[in-house]
Amino acid sequence: MATIIVDGKQYQAEAGDNLLKACIKLGIDIPYFCYHPALGSVGSCRLCAVKRFRDADDKRGRIVMSCMEPVSEGMIISVNDEEVKNFRASVIEGLMTNHPHDCPVCDEGGECHLQDMTVMTGHNNRRFEFKKRTQKNQNLGPFIHHEMNRCIQCYRCVRYYRDYAGGKDFGVFGSHNHLYFGRFEDGQLESEFSGNLVEVCPTGVFTDKTLKKHFTRKWDLTNAPSLCTHCGVGCNTIVSERYGTVRRVMNRYNHHVNGYFLCDKGRFGYEFVNDPSRITVSSYKGKALDVESALLKATELIRSGKTIGVGSPVASLEANFALQQLVGAENFYAGVSKAQWELVCAVRDIYRSKNVKTLSLAEVEKAEGVLILGENIINTAPRAALSVRQAVKNKPFAGAAALNIADWNNSAVKIAVGTEKGPLYIFASGKNKLEDVASISKDIDTAYVEKIAEAIAASLKGNLNTVSLNEDEKATVKQITDNLLSCKKVAVISGTSSMSKKLLALSAEIASLLNTSSCESGIYLVVPHANSLGLAVLTSNTIEQVADAAENVVLLEANSIEESVITFSEKAKNVIVLVYKSPEKLNSKALVLASATFAESEGTLVNNEGRMQRYFRVKNTGEDVKASWMWLSQLKAMLDNSNYLSFDSLVKKIGESYPELNKIVDVAPGAGYRESAMKIPRQTPRFTGRTSMYANVDLHEQKPQNDENSALAFTMEGSREVHPAQLNAIYWKPGWNSVQATNHYLRDLDNILKAQQMGINIWNVEK
Repeated sequence: MATIIVDGKQYQAEAGDNLLKACIKLGIDIPYFCYHPALGSVGSCRLCAVKRFRDADDKRGRIVMSCMEPVSEGMIISVNDEEVKNFRASVIEGLMTNHPHDCPVCDEGGECHLQDMTVMTGHNNRRFEFKKRTQKNQNLGPFIHHEMNRCIQCYRCVRYYRDYAGGKDFGVFGSHNHLYFGRFEDGQLESEFSGNLVEVCPTGVFTDKTLKKHFTRKWDLTNAPSLCTHCGVGCNTIVSERYGTVRRVMNRYNHHVNGYFLCDKGRFGYEFVNDPSRITVSSYKGKALDVESALLKATELIRSGKTIGVGSPVASLEANFALQQLVGAENFYAGVSKAQWELVCAVRDIYRSKNVKTLSLAEVEKAEGVLILGENIINTAPRAALSVRQAVKNKPFAGAAALNIADWNNSAVKIAVGTEKGPLYIFASGKNKLEDVASISKDIDTAYVEKIAEAIAASLKGNLNTVSLNEDEKATVKQITDNLLSCKKVAVISGTSSMSKKLLALSAEIASLLNTSSCESGIYLVVPHANSLGLAVLTSNTIEQVADAAENVVLLEANSIEESVITFSEKAKNVIVLVYKSPEKLNSKALVLASATFAESEGTLVNNEGRMQRYFRVKNTGEDVKASWMWLSQLKAMLDNSNYLSFDSLVKKIGESYPELNKIVDVAPGAGYRESAMKIPRQTPRFTGRTSMYANVDLHEQKPQNDENSALAFTMEGSREVHPAQLNAIYWKPGWNSVQATNHYLRDLDNILKAQQMGINIWNVEK
């Protein structure tokens, strides 16, 4: 730590941080554009100017860019000096000369970083009286809307897209102040991470086209902390709703998992929640039923004979556990093929063995070397691929650090390292989009990957000559092992898509062997679904192990059910399906219970690394649609003539029933949590439309919805204190209203989101 003096006051700051980051952490407002904590500093916008003084006797000082100044012991600066305030005001005035000033109609209006910074610098008078520059907008595909006239040339977009995400089809054209940011021609952006431009751009050049289709002002949205359910990474999200429909999904910072960025599937893959063909009413053999009738019919069917429960790897722990309680542990099976389920259980057993450290994506991102075996992660865990892209920079960056160049000094580091990359070795089938940064990338079948993995393990044991490879292959393997051992940290990545238990075991063995006195290694294993590992804790059995068809089968969230499970269910006398979109093959005989999606329910998921995380509903459903865990708990209560279990009670019972999950109660505060005797609002303080939302229906204000299963309120009323990280879905403060300005909350992010349990790893091994 270093002592710095800002406008006469002493502060403690992290030595080596850039001054802008240090001041933001300390709660000192300095306007900025081009700086981003994940992208570093380039000093291009000139807006973060401060005055630095040589010593206490220096009364004149000099103007410096705070994003390019490293924090040092005893440095004296001024943020509020008149000369520097005038400098910042002139900079923003220059940047605004060609901006259209279209706030009332702009998608970003009210949630715009440019607005925030313009107000912060005091710019309120336009002296520019000439024609403004007009640019042609591009069609960038179905997800990203382009408004080039709003650009203030901060370079964030191109720095993110090309340097961070590795995209090739986007760039900057022109020179000086005549610049154009876009593609060489109209067309959909090719990168799987293009949607992050929406949050990276501080001025609204790139906006969410899916939100634009059903546009809502940001302060009229209802928000909830949630999780992406499209793969096993478990990225944290903020889901926003208005008038009963989901309007957008944004990234929610989690240091351990997704950091500042999402993949496009996680950001834009939410429209199924709004699908008009969704099942919103329960039915039996095609005949609609109300909730009470559906429950009575379900109890009748279950009492008629033996009932088997089929759990789902996309459903929450709570829903799967409630089904297990309903049918009994001996009758509860995973709705996954035997071959795939054996692989998921193998991943679980590797984590359980605790022979090797399990890595978070933050730790993968810090690795100096990466070995990928049998897994094309760009397809199965896209966010992990983005972390790997950053990992290959670490070893060259260490060389830059030896030259006393800080890693945040983006331009200087790029010049120092050039095209140098750290060791990344990929052995998997299919074309891999990480080839451009890989030392070796081989498109080979699983059998050959196993052979290479065996050779690497043998080489680490000093037995390479015992492996049947030719001399060139042995030389390559020896080079791989030597390069990995030269790294301080190594990440070994594999997964289930190779369909090889042998390869999973070899990956774990290699990670263990790479742990030496000078090299620390760990493993990151990819599973197919959002809660595959959670379901694997509850059962090791798959439906294909059932010898005889049961009288009754209960299918949980069968929208993603495998064909083998449907075939098995067709043989049963009665089928009960909890689903929001039912398989057509079962409609003629099934009792369909209309179930909620992730946006309409709460639950806990276990991700690729074994991290339990909680998501919350952003909106209530009608009376006819219920969360799966709620349907099943009510059925259990009716069958046993017992008390209905609330969500918190269900969570507590899971922790008591499974030692591995005993910390599930600590994943997030329960429904009884209050701050100053108040719930935590789902809406920003500026929410203005609540009383008029349904004026066309009833002039009287409707009673706000009540959420009995969480500490969140469906209104703007509630505590505005610093919330527990797990419950925080709104980053808002007067003067810092934009999504991009969440960087302002680095102080909170560092001290709260990192310190508090943003998910709990049930198998993590501390070395």
